[in-house]
Amino acid sequence: MKKIRAGIIGASGYSGEELIRLLLRHGECEISFITSRGYANKDVSEVFPRFSHLGLKFIEPDLEAIKSYKCDVIFLALPHGLAVEFAIPLLNSGHKIIDISADFRLKSKEQYKKYYKEDHPSPELLNIAVYGQPEIYRDSIRKAKLIACAGCYPTSIILPLMPLLKEKLISTNNIVVSSGSGISGAGRKVDLPYIFPECNESFRAYSPVKHRHLPEIEQELANSAGINEIKINFIPHLIPMNRGINSTIIADTETTDISLIKKVYDNYYENEQFVRVLTPPKLPDTKNVFMTNICEIGFVYDEHTGKLIVASAIDNLTKGASGQAVQCMNIMFGLKETTGLT
Repeated sequence: MKKIRAGIIGASGYSGEELIRLLLRHGECEISFITSRGYANKDVSEVFPRFSHLGLKFIEPDLEAIKSYKCDVIFLALPHGLAVEFAIPLLNSGHKIIDISADFRLKSKEQYKKYYKEDHPSPELLNIAVYGQPEIYRDSIRKAKLIACAGCYPTSIILPLMPLLKEKLISTNNIVVSSGSGISGAGRKVDLPYIFPECNESFRAYSPVKHRHLPEIEQELANSAGINEIKINFIPHLIPMNRGINSTIIADTETTDISLIKKVYDNYYENEQFVRVLTPPKLPDTKNVFMTNICEIGFVYDEHTGKLIVASAIDNLTKGASGQAVQCMNIMFGLKETTGLT
């Protein structure tokens, strides 16, 4: 079988590095080119020494040069706001696009402007893009030309809540989410709040209101619940570790039967290779999902407050970004979903 030819635009960040790692071991895919404005013409091993055997150089993100590689799929691993520059011309030239940024995740241009403080540069693409959460939108992903990969925090929240909302086992009101992320979630940049002396021996909340992932989370939770709008409290925290996300969710419920909740989770996820549902009272641990494409889910019922407490753990760079992108690629091209990911 002919291998899938893949290109990566913006591969010098952590998500780009993770994407290279996963595609190198994929078996059914080969990397045709890797771009970086900052490292153009440098060997990839100069930036990521672990890829010394790759023999590839970063190239300038020149559209005509990119098109000349005749790739089957192109991954966009760019900072916010830059994906449109490449997505439109590459879609017009027949390429399939998988975007790891947040540029196409929201369906509402008004919400985009509210949270990103600017008009969306190509609002017509918002309804064309398929939200890249394979466990929910697998059939749409299979036929998609443009995939907007689900974000890291959203993945850790949507996957544990979707079955409960669909089956109306929890209230859509008063949902509170407390999430913690490793430092790599802030990106590969030199920025004072994220350097070692500031983060080590530290645990702090940030952006407890109007976090940019909030509208994405609420959009997908509302879809799961079958309602127009849902509002949650989402409080992210920075954890002094390299990678991983743990989300703890508190929701009102009238269901005290833990076995029923477990049965619902099993019905939704028993055939999913990348969702692991734990038996109460076991709860997720980021160590269990380190460098994997797995989302681990656990839950307990608190008799004292009548609340359901649900927790999840993912690797923010794998299931929260590049692993999910590869999973989407596998679906698009009719491959086994686990290819290159187990």
